[in-house]
Amino acid sequence: MLISVVGLGYVGLPTAALLASRGMRVIGVDVDERVVAGVNSGRIHIEEADLDAIVHVTVGKGMLRATTKPEPADIFVIAVPTPYHGKPDTSYVECATQMIAPVLRSGNLVILESTSPVGTTERLCQMLAGARPDLKFPIGNGEDVDVSIAYCPERILPGKVLYELVNNDRIIGGMTERCTKRATAFYQLFCEGECLPTSARTAELCKLMENAFRDVNIAFANELSLICEQFGINVWELVRLANRHPRVNILQPGPGVGGHCVAVDPWFIVDSAPEQARLIRTAREVNDSKPRAVLKKIRSFAIELSSQGVLRPGIGCLGLTFKADVNDIRESPALAITEAITHWGDCDVFVAEPHLRELPGELAGKNHVVMTNASDAIARSEIVALLVNHREFSHIERSSLAGKKIVDTRGLWS
Repeated sequence: MLISVVGLGYVGLPTAALLASRGMRVIGVDVDERVVAGVNSGRIHIEEADLDAIVHVTVGKGMLRATTKPEPADIFVIAVPTPYHGKPDTSYVECATQMIAPVLRSGNLVILESTSPVGTTERLCQMLAGARPDLKFPIGNGEDVDVSIAYCPERILPGKVLYELVNNDRIIGGMTERCTKRATAFYQLFCEGECLPTSARTAELCKLMENAFRDVNIAFANELSLICEQFGINVWELVRLANRHPRVNILQPGPGVGGHCVAVDPWFIVDSAPEQARLIRTAREVNDSKPRAVLKKIRSFAIELSSQGVLRPGIGCLGLTFKADVNDIRESPALAITEAITHWGDCDVFVAEPHLRELPGELAGKNHVVMTNASDAIARSEIVALLVNHREFSHIERSSLAGKKIVDTRGLWS
């Protein structure tokens, strides 16, 4: 069996490597020549536990190779980005669809894994049917098809991708019942979790709703933290006490919501059903506004210090990633907060991020921004903002915080 995985990013590369490690021949396809060259050299461009070793071994055995152009295969797995820029951007899915169309043949199975608005799998099918009128596709042909098409969303957590690819349940949404059965048979080759059959549209909305559910619950916690700020109440104590109720489980607040899923996917629902998704929209607005509330508090401390004669205070920003103990900065509220602070121009910024080797993006090259360790950042700052609860930060001596203005967005010191 020859598998083609289109897109060698945070989902595609681990998937390709896992399949190759299970004895399947895999072709990884990516438009970035540097990514392709790296994979073919047995190297990875993302950080994920154990992935480097698996890629190195499977490439060495000839089970995994990468290319910039699709080749004929038995199964095509599309795992390309679907960002949100005011509207869902499915252009990468469309590009991948156009790329594989010329090499499709009768008997193929095409699976879309990218998080997508409802109806995307149907549009993919229509695009392929238009590009290859010599083949029969599910739309308009029922079960009498040459190429089967299904949607199966990834449900993985950065840092645990390889484990969750194998152990998590999978939602299998085929365009027809036969498409679902074919896709299920494929995932059962390497998944130990249960494969749950449904329709393509249901699978698309299921992925979005899973993350919208999490976003709404985080928004409740974040809104609660703002209310507690108003009344001078410790939100961490309040959540702890409320959660002693047998039917209450409030999440922990933070500086906002980041990552490639929770911070993005709910907008796909809002875009498709704006009149119905009122709660989902409000949750997104609450979570998107939380970094501004954090910045307001930091700014108030800076103004207070200025009135006391500290004209250029040091601000220690602890953490830049979107969650603890990973190097992923996609949609990170911690990064957005730190970048906003650097725009003030009247303070020095000391950044501690143990999971990055250098300052990312616009932070790099600014002479008033220094990357250092947590202890040094605290020592050189009058204001300390804990933005990410990395395990390393939990070992910071409380005595080093004496006399500092503290903004603890994670409750580590509260």
